[in-house]
Amino acid sequence: MSDTPLISVLMPVRNLGRYVGPSIESVLAQTWRDFEFLIVDDGSTDGTAETVRAYANRDSRIRILRGPSDGISRALNLGLSESRGRYIARMDGDDLCLPTRLEQQVRFLEEHRDHVLVGCRCTLIDPDGRPICEKADIKPSHEQIEALLLRMKWPIVHPSIMVRADAIAKVGGYNESFRIVQDHDLFLRLGETGKLANLQEILFLYRQHFNSATLSTDESRMRLLVEIVTEACRRRGIAVPKEVAVTPLEYVSEVRHRRIWVWLALAAGNRATARHHAIAVLLRTPFSRESWMAALCAMRGH
Repeated sequence: MSDTPLISVLMPVRNLGRYVGPSIESVLAQTWRDFEFLIVDDGSTDGTAETVRAYANRDSRIRILRGPSDGISRALNLGLSESRGRYIARMDGDDLCLPTRLEQQVRFLEEHRDHVLVGCRCTLIDPDGRPICEKADIKPSHEQIEALLLRMKWPIVHPSIMVRADAIAKVGGYNESFRIVQDHDLFLRLGETGKLANLQEILFLYRQHFNSATLSTDESRMRLLVEIVTEACRRRGIAVPKEVAVTPLEYVSEVRHRRIWVWLALAAGNRATARHHAIAVLLRTPFSRESWMAALCAMRGH
């Protein structure tokens, strides 16, 4: 690694012992080699820190930072303050990069000086790494991405992005008052300084979890999204889209997660994933007509 690496990979971790090793390996295996790898351990208690240290002892590109244990926004800002790269590549400790991710993203930003951020298309994977389907709504152009952001949609996967360090510094980094959806706020502020884009290659595997949607978190998330988008529209001097409103959200249980994954995986042609989760659902709810329907369709493959 050079004294001034072109890329700083920034990954906050907290109690990800099950996943962090493969996640780190996917970064270290990148075809683009000139990067530093900042891992912010934000108060792990499950062995994550020991795994990270073991990798750091084997690869000098890894630098470990001790996080404030006060939320991901503060951990990310700590990492930004310590980074030396011209570009910041985000990563999470439970996801996986495909080998050419950094290379393709840095080449895009080198060739498109009017862009400040680039993400990529992503495949959703289940907790055990089985492919579910491609993430929807990952649009390529700035105009498409901005339109979706302003309608409270999700057109950029946060840990898949690469951003210019001077651009993220210009907007002040992450807003630490937001403990969730801080990425949505950042993307909208960055979009006021330059263009946003997504590469149209699948370069990232984005892991889904059973506890990724709870009622309390989703209610808070919706209210903050309304606040963030409303403020972004005020800055731009435009009307707030009619879709921007707090709407009732339903708690998503593990069984419901698995049923959703069955249908998404079937539609994407990932029959083995669909069958795995259909069997799991049927074992948990054997008297449910919906579970039997999902199981029968998964066994037939359509």
